[in-house]
Amino acid sequence: MFSMLKYAFTPFARNTLAKMHYSSGVSIRLLPSYKCSFEDPVHVTVSGLNHQQRVDLRSKITDDSGRVFQAWATYQADDNGQVDLNRDPSLGGSFTGVEPMGLFWALKAEVVSCKFALTDVTRPALVDIEVVRDNRVIAKVTNERHCLTDGVRRIPVTEGRIRGTLFMPPGKGPFPGILDTYVFRGGPFELRAALLAKRGFAVFALAFQGYQDLPKRADKFHLEYFEEGIDFLRQQPEVKDQKIGLVSISKSGDLGLSMATFLPGISATVWINGCNANTLVPIYYKDICVPPLMFDVKRAKMTPLGLVDIGDVMNDPMSEEGLPSIIPIERASGNFMFIMSEADRNWQSAYYAKLACDRLKAHGKNNYELVRYEKAGHFIEVPYMPFCLANFHAAANQVVYFGGEPKAHSEAQLDTWKRMVNFFKKHLAAADDNCISIL
Repeated sequence: MFSMLKYAFTPFARNTLAKMHYSSGVSIRLLPSYKCSFEDPVHVTVSGLNHQQRVDLRSKITDDSGRVFQAWATYQADDNGQVDLNRDPSLGGSFTGVEPMGLFWALKAEVVSCKFALTDVTRPALVDIEVVRDNRVIAKVTNERHCLTDGVRRIPVTEGRIRGTLFMPPGKGPFPGILDTYVFRGGPFELRAALLAKRGFAVFALAFQGYQDLPKRADKFHLEYFEEGIDFLRQQPEVKDQKIGLVSISKSGDLGLSMATFLPGISATVWINGCNANTLVPIYYKDICVPPLMFDVKRAKMTPLGLVDIGDVMNDPMSEEGLPSIIPIERASGNFMFIMSEADRNWQSAYYAKLACDRLKAHGKNNYELVRYEKAGHFIEVPYMPFCLANFHAAANQVVYFGGEPKAHSEAQLDTWKRMVNFFKKHLAAADDNCISIL
């Protein structure tokens, strides 16, 4: 599986391995380098152990909010005193079996209800990996997981009333453009945008509430604001005359469908665990108003862990009161990729994705593909982003349960990343462009 992710950034290729020795003579190696891009795997090996010796491997990362995420596993060395995570099974700990990147995807905080925060993409995320014997660290190395690579340019944007961050690949282009409308902690989610720029896309991470001088919480949305963001992206010299795509998740999923439906020139839309109807607040465009699909908090319930499950609180889009909120996506001229998790408990993403596809099919459309993950949770993001089981939900104004299982969720993030990049390349990029395939 990991061979499908090509290690394609040259600045790090010169540093083929990193290791740190302690007086014990034990060393850890990270191949092909201790530096990598955030979405890339590393090959972890340990040498210098005794014949068949058992040790614990521990990993730790501190996010931008200061919260510590950790994982650990027990391994047994071979006859040569070596442990190879690509070959050897974990005998217990945060995961079991052969899991080459288990020390990364299994990272979690002591507090169940939290989401890994990475807001500063100008700095690498640092993952410490240690070999522990008898509660003593006998070797340690740090993996630098970089967000900005290959000369990607990060450009803060304050243009008229739009706010966000533009990420531009190196070179003069032309580059296809992507608008990313996922907002995290009030600001634009820059990590995915930065990594997509590495793949040859010009990406504008657009904020739409709670950021700088934007309203903290919107009681309505006007598509004209998002249209201004798209126009800004189109006007960049490196993007001019290129196709434009959208990527969205959760509430921004229905915003993405609305943009693809009502705004001209959207060629490809990736929808991740969103809704097929406009939700929570009305959305306007010129003389069009789509009313919001609402909810009933009485349908919330508690999980065995004592977390609030809001997965069933939204009204049914197919109900009499819900039908006016459904977005008429059959009007869209571009292509769709619907990515849904059947274990999502933020809301019924699998049901909404099916409704969207059924609507397109009923109108004679075949401009869509559906990707399903049985056990993934709500926040499908970039590869090796730590799993989020529960967190504070702004609309619910409390901590809620998001569903899913860590390993399955990690596999979904890997698969989604590959599919999304190649979907955008297929529908946005010309045959001779600068985009990098990861097949």
